[in-house]
Amino acid sequence: MPELPEVETVSRTLRELVIGKTIAGVDVKWANIIKKPDDVEQFKLELIGQTIHAVNRRGKFLLFVLDDITMVSHLRMEGRYGLFKKAEELTPHTHVIFQFTDGTELRYQDVRKFGTMHLFKKGTEEESLPLVQLGVEPFSEAFTIELLRDSFQKTTRSIKVVLLDQKTVVGLGNIYVDEALFRSGIHPERLASSLSMEEYTRLHEAIVSTLQEAVDLGGSSVKSYVNGQGEMGMFQQQLNVYGRKGEACKQCGEEISKTVVGGRGTHFCVNCQK
Repeated sequence: MPELPEVETVSRTLRELVIGKTIAGVDVKWANIIKKPDDVEQFKLELIGQTIHAVNRRGKFLLFVLDDITMVSHLRMEGRYGLFKKAEELTPHTHVIFQFTDGTELRYQDVRKFGTMHLFKKGTEEESLPLVQLGVEPFSEAFTIELLRDSFQKTTRSIKVVLLDQKTVVGLGNIYVDEALFRSGIHPERLASSLSMEEYTRLHEAIVSTLQEAVDLGGSSVKSYVNGQGEMGMFQQQLNVYGRKGEACKQCGEEISKTVVGGRGTHFCVNCQK
Protein backbone atom coordinates (compact mmCIF):
# COMPACT_ATOMS: atom_id res chain seq x y z
CA MET A 1 0.00 0.00 0.00
CA PRO A 2 1.40 3.44 -0.88
CA GLU A 3 2.55 5.29 2.23
CA LEU A 4 3.31 8.98 2.77
CA PRO A 5 6.37 9.20 0.48
CA GLU A 6 4.57 7.50 -2.39
CA VAL A 7 1.38 9.56 -2.02
CA GLU A 8 3.39 12.76 -1.69
CA THR A 9 5.24 11.89 -4.89
CA VAL A 10 1.97 11.14 -6.70
CA SER A 11 0.49 14.46 -5.55
CA ARG A 12 3.55 16.37 -6.79
CA THR A 13 3.51 14.74 -10.22
CA LEU A 14 -0.26 15.17 -10.59
CA ARG A 15 0.10 18.90 -9.90
CA GLU A 16 2.22 19.15 -13.02
CA LEU A 17 -0.38 17.25 -15.04
CA VAL A 18 -3.87 18.40 -14.03
CA ILE A 19 -3.87 21.78 -12.26
CA GLY A 20 -5.92 24.25 -14.28
CA LYS A 21 -7.87 21.57 -16.13
CA THR A 22 -11.69 21.67 -16.10
CA ILE A 23 -13.81 18.52 -15.87
CA ALA A 24 -16.22 18.08 -18.79
CA GLY A 25 -17.47 14.63 -17.84
CA VAL A 26 -16.92 11.67 -15.53
CA ASP A 27 -17.22 7.98 -16.40
CA VAL A 28 -17.46 5.52 -13.49
CA LYS A 29 -17.02 1.90 -14.47
CA TRP A 30 -16.78 0.46 -10.93
CA ALA A 31 -19.28 2.14 -8.61
CA ASN A 32 -17.94 0.70 -5.35
CA ILE A 33 -14.96 3.07 -5.50
CA ILE A 34 -17.33 6.04 -5.00
CA LYS A 35 -18.09 6.36 -1.27
CA LYS A 36 -19.55 9.88 -1.02
CA PRO A 37 -22.07 10.76 -2.30
CA ASP A 38 -23.57 7.28 -2.37
CA ASP A 39 -25.28 8.09 -5.69
CA VAL A 40 -22.77 7.71 -8.52
CA GLU A 41 -24.77 9.96 -10.83
CA GLN A 42 -24.67 12.69 -8.19
CA PHE A 43 -20.90 12.19 -7.93
CA LYS A 44 -20.58 12.85 -11.65
CA LEU A 45 -22.88 15.88 -11.63
CA GLU A 46 -21.04 17.57 -8.75
CA LEU A 47 -17.71 17.35 -10.60
CA ILE A 48 -18.77 18.48 -14.07
CA GLY A 49 -17.65 22.06 -14.71
CA GLN A 50 -15.22 22.08 -11.76
CA THR A 51 -11.61 23.19 -12.31
CA ILE A 52 -8.71 21.57 -10.40
CA HIS A 53 -6.76 24.20 -8.45
CA ALA A 54 -4.51 22.02 -6.26
CA VAL A 55 -3.56 18.43 -5.55
CA ASN A 56 -2.57 18.03 -1.91
CA ARG A 57 -1.83 15.19 0.48
CA ARG A 58 -3.17 14.43 3.97
CA GLY A 59 -1.62 11.33 5.46
CA LYS A 60 -2.00 8.66 2.78
CA PHE A 61 -4.90 10.47 1.07
CA LEU A 62 -4.84 12.61 -2.08
CA LEU A 63 -6.92 15.80 -1.99
CA PHE A 64 -8.06 17.24 -5.32
CA VAL A 65 -9.12 20.83 -4.59
CA LEU A 66 -11.61 22.19 -7.12
CA ASP A 67 -13.76 25.34 -7.33
CA ASP A 68 -16.01 24.47 -4.39
CA ILE A 69 -15.43 20.75 -3.90
CA THR A 70 -12.59 18.68 -2.47
CA MET A 71 -12.26 15.10 -3.68
CA VAL A 72 -10.52 12.85 -1.16
CA SER A 73 -8.96 9.81 -2.81
CA HIS A 74 -7.22 6.80 -1.25
CA LEU A 75 -5.14 4.56 -3.53
CA ARG A 76 -5.26 1.57 -1.13
CA MET A 77 -3.20 -1.37 -2.39
CA GLU A 78 -2.63 -0.72 -6.09
CA GLY A 79 -4.55 2.37 -7.20
CA ARG A 80 -2.86 4.77 -9.58
CA TYR A 81 -3.67 7.85 -11.66
CA GLY A 82 -2.44 8.66 -15.14
CA LEU A 83 -3.10 11.38 -17.71
CA PHE A 84 -4.05 10.20 -21.20
CA LYS A 85 -5.31 11.61 -24.46
CA LYS A 86 -8.98 10.83 -25.01
CA ALA A 87 -8.15 8.82 -28.14
CA GLU A 88 -5.77 6.49 -26.28
CA GLU A 89 -7.07 2.99 -25.70
CA LEU A 90 -8.28 2.20 -22.19
CA THR A 91 -5.87 -0.02 -20.27
CA PRO A 92 -7.18 -2.90 -18.13
CA HIS A 93 -8.53 -2.10 -14.67
CA THR A 94 -9.47 1.49 -15.52
CA HIS A 95 -12.43 2.25 -13.26
CA VAL A 96 -12.93 6.04 -13.12
CA ILE A 97 -12.25 8.51 -15.94
CA PHE A 98 -12.23 12.29 -15.47
CA GLN A 99 -12.64 13.85 -18.94
CA PHE A 100 -11.22 17.36 -19.32
CA THR A 101 -12.32 20.12 -21.68
CA ASP A 102 -8.92 20.07 -23.41
CA GLY A 103 -9.37 16.50 -24.67
CA THR A 104 -7.21 14.79 -22.05
CA GLU A 105 -8.39 12.38 -19.37
CA LEU A 106 -7.25 11.58 -15.84
CA ARG A 107 -7.79 7.84 -15.45
CA TYR A 108 -7.89 5.95 -12.17
CA GLN A 109 -6.68 2.35 -12.45
CA ASP A 110 -6.90 -0.21 -9.68
CA VAL A 111 -6.26 -3.93 -10.10
CA ARG A 112 -7.84 -4.82 -6.75
CA LYS A 113 -10.62 -2.19 -6.84
CA PHE A 114 -9.95 -1.23 -3.19
CA GLY A 115 -9.48 2.52 -3.77
CA THR A 116 -11.99 5.08 -2.51
CA MET A 117 -13.24 8.54 -3.50
CA HIS A 118 -15.22 10.99 -1.35
CA LEU A 119 -16.58 14.42 -2.30
CA PHE A 120 -16.90 17.21 0.28
CA LYS A 121 -17.81 20.87 0.20
CA LYS A 122 -14.42 22.56 0.05
CA GLY A 123 -13.09 23.30 3.52
CA THR A 124 -15.17 20.64 5.30
CA GLU A 125 -13.20 17.54 4.28
CA GLU A 126 -11.41 17.21 7.64
CA GLU A 127 -14.64 17.32 9.63
CA SER A 128 -15.79 13.81 8.64
CA LEU A 129 -14.40 10.37 7.89
CA PRO A 130 -12.04 9.41 6.44
CA LEU A 131 -9.86 12.39 7.50
CA VAL A 132 -11.33 13.40 10.86
CA GLN A 133 -9.46 10.77 12.92
CA LEU A 134 -6.02 11.41 11.43
CA GLY A 135 -3.09 12.48 13.60
CA VAL A 136 -0.48 15.12 12.86
CA GLU A 137 1.70 15.33 9.78
CA PRO A 138 5.27 14.14 10.46
CA PHE A 139 6.81 17.18 8.73
CA SER A 140 4.70 19.67 10.69
CA GLU A 141 5.68 21.68 13.77
CA ALA A 142 2.91 19.85 15.67
CA PHE A 143 4.85 16.58 15.43
CA THR A 144 7.07 16.76 18.51
CA ILE A 145 8.91 14.35 20.77
CA GLU A 146 6.51 15.33 23.56
CA LEU A 147 3.53 14.42 21.37
CA LEU A 148 4.95 10.94 20.84
CA ARG A 149 5.61 10.48 24.54
CA ASP A 150 2.24 11.80 25.72
CA SER A 151 0.27 9.76 23.17
CA PHE A 152 2.18 6.52 23.70
CA GLN A 153 2.02 6.68 27.48
CA LYS A 154 -1.74 6.14 27.22
CA THR A 155 -1.61 2.79 25.42
CA THR A 156 -0.77 -0.85 26.19
CA ARG A 157 -0.13 -1.71 22.54
CA SER A 158 3.18 -2.43 20.84
CA ILE A 159 5.10 0.42 19.24
CA LYS A 160 4.57 -0.94 15.73
CA VAL A 161 0.80 -1.23 16.11
CA VAL A 162 0.54 2.31 17.48
CA LEU A 163 2.61 3.79 14.66
CA LEU A 164 0.45 2.05 12.06
CA ASP A 165 -2.91 3.32 13.34
CA GLN A 166 -2.52 6.91 11.97
CA LYS A 167 -4.06 8.52 15.08
CA THR A 168 -0.85 10.01 16.49
CA VAL A 169 1.21 10.59 13.37
CA VAL A 170 0.07 9.95 9.81
CA GLY A 171 1.64 8.46 6.71
CA LEU A 172 3.54 5.52 8.18
CA GLY A 173 2.75 2.06 6.84
CA ASN A 174 4.48 -1.27 7.08
CA ILE A 175 7.63 -0.32 5.16
CA TYR A 176 8.47 2.92 6.93
CA VAL A 177 7.52 1.77 10.42
CA ASP A 178 9.99 -1.12 10.10
CA GLU A 179 12.65 1.20 8.74
CA ALA A 180 12.14 3.92 11.38
CA LEU A 181 12.21 1.38 14.21
CA PHE A 182 15.45 -0.05 12.86
CA ARG A 183 17.05 3.39 12.66
CA SER A 184 16.02 4.16 16.22
CA GLY A 185 17.14 0.75 17.55
CA ILE A 186 13.70 -0.14 18.94
CA HIS A 187 12.21 -3.64 18.75
CA PRO A 188 8.79 -3.60 17.00
CA GLU A 189 7.15 -5.59 19.82
CA ARG A 190 8.19 -3.18 22.58
CA LEU A 191 5.27 -1.62 24.42
CA ALA A 192 4.92 1.95 23.20
CA SER A 193 4.60 3.15 26.79
CA SER A 194 7.88 1.51 27.81
CA LEU A 195 10.18 3.76 25.79
CA SER A 196 12.55 6.15 27.51
CA MET A 197 12.74 9.82 26.60
CA GLU A 198 15.97 9.11 24.74
CA GLU A 199 14.20 6.44 22.70
CA TYR A 200 11.28 8.77 21.91
CA THR A 201 13.85 11.31 20.70
CA ARG A 202 15.59 8.76 18.48
CA LEU A 203 12.26 7.51 17.12
CA HIS A 204 11.05 11.02 16.31
CA GLU A 205 14.25 11.75 14.40
CA ALA A 206 14.10 8.38 12.61
CA ILE A 207 10.50 8.88 11.47
CA VAL A 208 11.22 12.30 9.99
CA SER A 209 14.53 11.35 8.36
CA THR A 210 13.23 8.07 6.92
CA LEU A 211 10.16 9.70 5.37
CA GLN A 212 12.11 12.70 4.06
CA GLU A 213 14.73 10.52 2.39
CA ALA A 214 11.98 8.38 0.85
CA VAL A 215 10.17 11.48 -0.48
CA ASP A 216 13.45 12.76 -1.95
CA LEU A 217 13.89 9.44 -3.78
CA GLY A 218 10.30 9.26 -5.03
CA GLY A 219 9.10 6.54 -2.64
CA SER A 220 9.64 2.79 -2.68
CA SER A 221 8.57 0.70 -5.67
CA VAL A 222 8.56 -2.55 -3.70
CA LYS A 223 5.67 -4.00 -5.70
CA SER A 224 3.56 -2.09 -8.21
CA TYR A 225 3.85 1.56 -7.17
CA VAL A 226 4.59 4.23 -9.79
CA ASN A 227 4.02 7.98 -9.57
CA GLY A 228 1.54 10.02 -11.60
CA GLN A 229 3.92 9.99 -14.58
CA GLY A 230 4.48 6.23 -14.48
CA GLU A 231 7.93 6.44 -12.88
CA MET A 232 9.20 4.11 -10.15
CA GLY A 233 10.52 5.26 -6.77
CA MET A 234 14.09 4.45 -5.74
CA PHE A 235 14.05 4.32 -1.92
CA GLN A 236 13.77 0.50 -1.96
CA GLN A 237 17.51 0.49 -2.66
CA GLN A 238 18.05 2.09 0.76
CA LEU A 239 15.91 -0.31 2.80
CA ASN A 240 17.70 -1.71 5.86
CA VAL A 241 15.25 -4.37 7.02
CA TYR A 242 11.95 -4.39 5.11
CA GLY A 243 11.80 -7.29 2.65
CA ARG A 244 15.30 -8.46 3.63
CA LYS A 245 14.51 -11.55 5.72
CA GLY A 246 17.56 -13.83 5.90
CA GLU A 247 19.94 -11.20 4.52
CA ALA A 248 22.78 -9.69 6.52
CA CYS A 249 22.07 -6.57 8.52
CA LYS A 250 23.88 -3.63 6.91
CA GLN A 251 24.81 -2.36 10.35
CA CYS A 252 26.03 -5.45 12.26
CA GLY A 253 25.94 -8.43 9.88
CA GLU A 254 23.31 -10.36 11.87
CA GLU A 255 20.60 -12.09 9.83
CA ILE A 256 17.43 -10.01 9.38
CA SER A 257 14.43 -11.66 11.04
CA LYS A 258 10.74 -11.56 10.22
CA THR A 259 7.77 -12.01 12.54
CA VAL A 260 4.13 -10.91 12.68
CA VAL A 261 3.10 -7.92 14.80
CA GLY A 262 -0.50 -6.77 14.80
CA GLY A 263 -1.21 -9.01 11.82
CA ARG A 264 1.52 -7.41 9.70
CA GLY A 265 4.74 -8.99 8.50
CA THR A 266 7.52 -7.26 10.43
CA HIS A 267 11.25 -7.12 9.68
CA PHE A 268 13.93 -6.31 12.26
CA CYS A 269 17.47 -7.07 13.41
CA VAL A 270 17.62 -9.05 16.66
CA ASN A 271 21.01 -7.54 17.45
CA CYS A 272 20.39 -3.87 16.62
CA GLN A 273 16.81 -3.85 17.99
CA LYS A 274 16.96 -5.69 21.28
